[in-house]
Amino acid sequence: MTRFARLLMVPAAALAIGLATSCALARDRGPTALPAPASDLPRAAKPSKETVVFAGGCFWGIQAVFQHVNGVIDATSGYSGGDGKTAQYELVSTGDTGHAESVRVTYDPSKVTYGQLLQVFFSVAHDPTQLNRQGPDEGTQYRSVVFYATPDQKRVTDAYIAQLTQAKAFPTRIVTQVVPLQAFYPAEAYHQNYAARHPHDPYIAFNDAPKVDHLHDLFPSLYRTP
Repeated sequence: MTRFARLLMVPAAALAIGLATSCALARDRGPTALPAPASDLPRAAKPSKETVVFAGGCFWGIQAVFQHVNGVIDATSGYSGGDGKTAQYELVSTGDTGHAESVRVTYDPSKVTYGQLLQVFFSVAHDPTQLNRQGPDEGTQYRSVVFYATPDQKRVTDAYIAQLTQAKAFPTRIVTQVVPLQAFYPAEAYHQNYAARHPHDPYIAFNDAPKVDHLHDLFPSLYRTP
């Protein structure tokens, strides 16, 4: 079931109370900046482009976060993990396609390192301990994944997860999958820049806008206004 359908099934008053409660809890327990990766890729000597694909719940919020990261050239919502024939929102929303709602992040490694992107992803973009869900969204299409594009990205990601696990950075186990990127399929046009275009949408206001605020507060040196 899509998040649109779920919202329509909930009475307006109950939805308002539930969202307000969730927002209050988020503020009270707000995330903290995780330590930087002990193993990272060196900052590039000159401008260039690298790509990685992140998945961790609704792609609206992940895209919004990375659009505010200095050094990110482009963040595009889409689908990864399944076949191109099923890379359509209504099909992906069934949870049966193998796809995860994902965001392709193209960045300049002379301005932001891969490790810094991981730090943002694990600190504020999503909760890596939630299995096949994220907040109000449930299903394998909302799983936590790093779709790495290079062996170096895999090495740094694996090392960072091990570092966070050893440090007991989270109260429960990190369930993030680390798998090679096979393909990325951009989502439909109405999903692109959704958070920026619909800031007053209740879903955005209560689930995604706080993530951008946390980025601003916890990583001011990385934050930028698109």
